[in-house]
Amino acid sequence: MKHENVIGLLDVFTADLSLDRFLDFYLVMPFMGTDLGKLMKMHKLSEDKIQYLVYQMLKGLKYIHSAGIIHRDLKPGNLAINQDCELKILDFGLARQADSEMTGYVVTRWYRAPEVILSWMHYTQTVDIWSVGCIMAEMLQGKPLFKGNDHLDQLTEIMKITGTPSPEFLSKLESEEAKRYLKSLPKQEKKDLQKVFPTSDVHAVSVIEHMLLLDPEKRVTAAEALTLPYFTEFKDSEEEKEAQPYDHSLDNAELTLEQWKRHTFTEILTFKPILPDAKETSL
Repeated sequence: MKHENVIGLLDVFTADLSLDRFLDFYLVMPFMGTDLGKLMKMHKLSEDKIQYLVYQMLKGLKYIHSAGIIHRDLKPGNLAINQDCELKILDFGLARQADSEMTGYVVTRWYRAPEVILSWMHYTQTVDIWSVGCIMAEMLQGKPLFKGNDHLDQLTEIMKITGTPSPEFLSKLESEEAKRYLKSLPKQEKKDLQKVFPTSDVHAVSVIEHMLLLDPEKRVTAAEALTLPYFTEFKDSEEEKEAQPYDHSLDNAELTLEQWKRHTFTEILTFKPILPDAKETSL
């Protein structure tokens, strides 16, 4: 993957000169300096900074999603930022193909989409959009929007904002246990997000409204979100790139340890280093 808003690999090397001695290798990536979680603890972010950072998140997600990949663990600590306010999405340890079967509890709780909490096995790329909505809300108000103590409490916190699920939403749940639990929750009215974020720009609130929809089928995609008026100031269609489909041929390959070792060693030897931008420093 090669995109300015996704962490990239500049080089990979080993000090071992032959396959039989091969034990360690090293990955070289751009040094960014900090992450969004640390930045939010140090500073109250201005509206234009929030705008620029969310725009970069969405550009990165459009690229990732176009390759058929779901990140599944977006949170402030997985968004690296440098001194020029440039952002890169990190940590693809939980990423999966969009069509693979998935288990429920992967995203840090406060940024977890309701369908993940409810253990839908074939959720879509819009789980990442929910996470971006939660992160953006946190940037605007300076604290997490849904700060549940456990996964059930997390659902309750979500319903306080989104309101009680509609019959249409409930009909899409395969789990009868999940349906019963949601029906047992106290009835909640959907909150006016403009009142939740009273000092925020109406276009900013509109972005969150498009992202924090209970029904993942109605939630905006990354590509759609980039067309919203909030991002007009920074919009550059040439930077909103798509990726080639991800080659997953090795993902489920059943190779021996020795075969994996040989394959990895060959990849290292054939990797062509990428020169970083002048303003990037590798570490």
